[in-house]
Amino acid sequence: MAYTTIKKPSDYFNNKLYTGNGSTQSITGVGFQPDLTWIKQRNGTGYHNTYDAVRGSTKRLQNNVTDAEVTVATSLTSFDSDGFSLGSNGDTNGSSNTTVAWNWLGANGTTANTDGSISSTVSANTTSGFSIVSYSGNSTSGATVGHGLGVAPKVIIVKARDRGDNWILGHNSLGWTKYLQLNITNAANTATNIWNDTAPTSSVFTLGDNTPVNYTDNFIAYCFAEKQGFSKFGSYIGNGSTDGTFIYTGFKPAWVMIKANLAGEEWRIWDSTRGLYNLMGPTLVANSSAAEGTFNGIDFLSNGFKLRSLSSAVNRSGDTLIYMAFAEEPLVGDNPATAR
Repeated sequence: MAYTTIKKPSDYFNNKLYTGNGSTQSITGVGFQPDLTWIKQRNGTGYHNTYDAVRGSTKRLQNNVTDAEVTVATSLTSFDSDGFSLGSNGDTNGSSNTTVAWNWLGANGTTANTDGSISSTVSANTTSGFSIVSYSGNSTSGATVGHGLGVAPKVIIVKARDRGDNWILGHNSLGWTKYLQLNITNAANTATNIWNDTAPTSSVFTLGDNTPVNYTDNFIAYCFAEKQGFSKFGSYIGNGSTDGTFIYTGFKPAWVMIKANLAGEEWRIWDSTRGLYNLMGPTLVANSSAAEGTFNGIDFLSNGFKLRSLSSAVNRSGDTLIYMAFAEEPLVGDNPATAR
């Protein structure tokens, strides 16, 4: 078995907690200059806010709604060597707001990519399997876009920048005839005109001509390839028990998001910084502006996670659920994981 090349996962993904001050502040301690930062207020009903270095600081997208990109000069004002800086915007830095930021490292720069029939601008980290891809759609079925990873991504999230539309998520465990929508609770839909019924390759992903992914607009895509000891993207079958299904990841998780393939079930997120002990209580919901709640449904273990709830949101008997997970500590290599 090949060992992970990532000895310290927090060099590539990290959770960061902070409290807003309603003015300006620099958030440090991330451990790297992030290329993607996803921010959510914990103690109130603020929207999810996503910023990336390819679109540029102050360019806001909000994960739980369909809104187009807007420029907010007082939001995330810069990506810095050990974190990011904030203005006075209430969604990202409201006074006394307890807040979490989830951060991913790209390339800290961009390259032009002409691997696809649509040219793209890419910030790709081939070590961690993460890339940010900016492209302009052409409304043509079978169009391809280069992602820069060198291996096929297992998860792709696409958002139209210039118009209000759903966040489209493709997941390898669903197959590339189907898609989910990150901002709503619908079950997976089948549609040829999203991914053109074509799995991503080591160089490109393929689009249909549906407007949420390939209209004559600008788009941003976040692509994730699986890396041993750092990331895992898969599915499991629920058993409807508090002694729930165990999912092996090969690492102690830092962050897990789960979606049941049932209409009405939310996108639930746990992380190891907000939840210090098992059961992992504090949860946020990607499709909702709701404040952090308590959902004691999961244990983070040294080699994966285990469901501890019979809720249909995470463990309905016989249901298929998909997940995304990133590591706090790898199980293998020079920095082995310990139990919580």
